[in-house]
Amino acid sequence: MEHFDIAWLPLLMAGGFLAAFVDSVVGGGGLVALPLLLATGMPPTVALGTNKLAGTMSSLTSTLSFIRSGKVNLRLVLYLFPLTLTGAVGGTFAVRHIPSDFLRPLVVVMLLAVTLYTFFKKSWGAQSTFSGLKAKSGVLMGIAAFGLGFYDGFFGPGTGSFLIFAFLALGFDFVMAAGNAKVLNFVSNIASLAAFVSFGLVNYRYGLPMGAAMIAGSLIGSGFAIRRGSSYVRPLFMAICSLLVGKQLWDLLY
Repeated sequence: MEHFDIAWLPLLMAGGFLAAFVDSVVGGGGLVALPLLLATGMPPTVALGTNKLAGTMSSLTSTLSFIRSGKVNLRLVLYLFPLTLTGAVGGTFAVRHIPSDFLRPLVVVMLLAVTLYTFFKKSWGAQSTFSGLKAKSGVLMGIAAFGLGFYDGFFGPGTGSFLIFAFLALGFDFVMAAGNAKVLNFVSNIASLAAFVSFGLVNYRYGLPMGAAMIAGSLIGSGFAIRRGSSYVRPLFMAICSLLVGKQLWDLLY
């Protein structure tokens, strides 16, 4: 019998809406959603699976919003799609056999570097200069797509931020980078969710209502980002990266 207390639903749905509003653009929704799910008393593994269900519902919604608005380079993401999917499946199964916490110090350093680079390079991502993949950039981006898919299945925190950074490095503006990243993040979410479902680690009575609220949050959040452009996405990106650094440092030290 699934753990369930209806009194938690209003809080989970409100928190899910807020989490999805931010997550729909730059990721990091788990900073809000996961602690709420853990607070209900469900086991951590089930909380992770339930968060993945709700987050995947949100991710699909924001992905479709970015695609409909023309803020996704479909040719590029279709090339990267199978690489991310393969990596995510491998990472999800690897985490059952290898502890993933050894990555935490490295992730702190990488997220800090991403945040500082974006902060000091103030014009970065303001306008798109992407003109197509060259041989070298195609190989590097393929490796990044596979590697970040594996990372998302294996460990996860900051995947959306790293994907956005990779697309910025190709020359996309912040909104296009966020749209492309959201598509690949959705791919890895699907692979990870399938694994959680197969292991029986999803609480549907909490996850589905929370996911419904997250659909609303992602619709509003992605629409807001598309209308406001890079002037909105850039500071939000840096804020979420900073929060992720703080969260990973806290987990590392305490």
